[in-house]
Amino acid sequence: MKQAAQLALMVQLPDDETFDSYRCELNLGIVSQLKAFIEQAPSTMHSFYLFGLSSTGKSHLLHASSTYAAQLGKSSVCLSCAELKHLPVEVLDGLEQIDLICLDDINLIAGDKRWQQAIFDLYNRVLEQNNCLLISGDESAQQLGISLPDLVSRLSWGLTEQVKPLDDDEKITALQHRATQRGLFLSDEVVKFLLNRLSRDMGSLIKSLDVLDKASIQEQRKITIPFIKEVLSLNS
Repeated sequence: MKQAAQLALMVQLPDDETFDSYRCELNLGIVSQLKAFIEQAPSTMHSFYLFGLSSTGKSHLLHASSTYAAQLGKSSVCLSCAELKHLPVEVLDGLEQIDLICLDDINLIAGDKRWQQAIFDLYNRVLEQNNCLLISGDESAQQLGISLPDLVSRLSWGLTEQVKPLDDDEKITALQHRATQRGLFLSDEVVKFLLNRLSRDMGSLIKSLDVLDKASIQEQRKITIPFIKEVLSLNS
């Protein structure tokens, strides 16, 4: 059961979510800190907790960190608590042997005592192995609603940074950069249209870009405003 569960987590990281593709001036200091944290691992600092509102780019930073660790020849894994919480806690067994473990959205296990205990135990095993944990959540450690005091304490032990949201100009730049990586061109007019007509959070915008990318390839058409209206069923 454990092996099957671990195999289910073996997913490929998004190839467009790297430190180079991260676009937010306010968070460049966090990128530098993450790089240093990964480069210096193992060190006396074994954990890094990132928190911020939904769609501020936390998942992007975790994916980028895992990719960066691999580039440095370190073993890494990036897991989402959205998936973990549906699996047996034994899936974490043995992960402490990995140089960098990234756990996304720890807030999603706030109401699950078994998973809180399992992550606390993983924390301790990682410390014993002199490896590192990078964890994200939507609130500070004290405000997550986690009922296990020892886990809250662990989250507060290491480095902690709050991820700031992108402004509209940064969202435009980020979407255009992602489009360019996929061989697409998005004019300023097109991106502003997406911002004005869709949910403005980056997660939703990127999902919409994925849909447009696939439709553009399938129909061999450029991404224009009429094409967006057609594909995303937006009324004029």
